[in-house]
Amino acid sequence: MPRATYRLQFNAHFRLPDALTLVPYLQELGISHVYASPLFKATPQSAHGYDVCDFNQLNPEIGMEADLKRLADELHARNLGLVLDLVPNHMGVSSPENGWWWDVLAKGEESEFARHFDIDWKSEENDLRGKVLVPILGAEFETVLNQGELQLLCEQGRPVLGYHEHRLPIAPETAAEMPTNAED
Repeated sequence: MPRATYRLQFNAHFRLPDALTLVPYLQELGISHVYASPLFKATPQSAHGYDVCDFNQLNPEIGMEADLKRLADELHARNLGLVLDLVPNHMGVSSPENGWWWDVLAKGEESEFARHFDIDWKSEENDLRGKVLVPILGAEFETVLNQGELQLLCEQGRPVLGYHEHRLPIAPETAAEMPTNAED
């Protein structure tokens, strides 16, 4: 059981090799366990790691698997433990790096990942049934539309709906109907 933890916040400015250099100091402090922020691949330049995009790989911005192994080995050699912060519902949903979420946004209930998310596909409200509500608009839909704030864009060879800094995928059947002269 942990008796004294020390939390490390990993990001591009504090990486796994940086933590390795702290291990002797943490041992001297009497720390029993290092409590690490999420280590999974997060949205690019994440400051905290809680915007996970891929639970199957280590965040390359904080280091490689060999770096994690070296850190774990050094902690173990000094009788220190490692507590990993795993929060499955903390995901980065604002970038295409999260393939599962983008697939759900593009394909809805037909996505192979639709059941991985807590989405009420059978809402009592007819307007929401079978849909994902993404509350990002700063005003009523009609206002945003009339002000030209919604844009149909082509980024990295795929069509997306742009709203300020937000990007949302376009459903494949809708994208097939789009003009092909869109520019990146």
